[in-house]
Amino acid sequence: MPALPSWLITPLWDQFRALLPDRGAYHPDHPLGCHRRRVADRIVFDKLVQVLVFGCGYRKIADQTCSATTIRDRRDHWIRLGVFATLELLVLQAYDRMVGLELDDLAVDGCITKAPGGGHAAARSPVDRGKQGRKRSTIVETQAIPLGAVAAGANRHDSPLLAPTLDTLQRLGPPPPQPVVHLDAAYDSHTTRDLLRQRGMASQIATKGTPAPIQTTRRWPVERTHAWGNQFKKPAWNTERCGPVIDAFLAFAHAIITLRRLIRCAWTLYRWDTRPHRRP
Repeated sequence: MPALPSWLITPLWDQFRALLPDRGAYHPDHPLGCHRRRVADRIVFDKLVQVLVFGCGYRKIADQTCSATTIRDRRDHWIRLGVFATLELLVLQAYDRMVGLELDDLAVDGCITKAPGGGHAAARSPVDRGKQGRKRSTIVETQAIPLGAVAAGANRHDSPLLAPTLDTLQRLGPPPPQPVVHLDAAYDSHTTRDLLRQRGMASQIATKGTPAPIQTTRRWPVERTHAWGNQFKKPAWNTERCGPVIDAFLAFAHAIITLRRLIRCAWTLYRWDTRPHRRP
């Protein structure tokens, strides 16, 4: 059974393939001019999708078509080229053109996940008996489309992560005038309000000491995005230790989430010759 349905993996691979460098079937620098054929990029791409969705180790999915070393080497090469970050940005831009990002209301929140391998952006989790954990601070728009995320240790407070999380919006261009940022009570401080005021943003922050159901805000989209992200087992149970690899898998997961929403919204808004009769 495929890790993702074909109606989602095919357009994702088409865009991913366009970002890869043009490399031949054999290594051009081999002294004898010949060598074993390179493993196809599509095979490695499918393996990385399996790692992202199932959270399994590289040795568990290695077979006669591709070894674990090849998967890791090709992954690191693509990270150095910035393929995963570029893919996430291109999917966001495509969604903005076809459906439209609603940036007037933004929501930011952190989500603590497990990190049994430790490494970068991992620390003692305050909600998991002091085990190694990781926090991802995510910013979303009104329809829960993830706009950016920052990984940090699980013991980091949400408030200091707000500034770097808002910085991820710079790649999308200038924001609308005075967007409203919805936050929970963990951000209830003068420092947070001053930070948002300096950036030309309004704020709607829950008050400490008041029960959450009474403070109905538009913070629910970020909670839904965290639920979508935890469906991918690699971010939810992250065994990676290097910061660039962690960021790459986060960008990969967000690209899939955004593309899935784009295809489903486009099915309603647009018509084309090969449009399926049933909504994907």
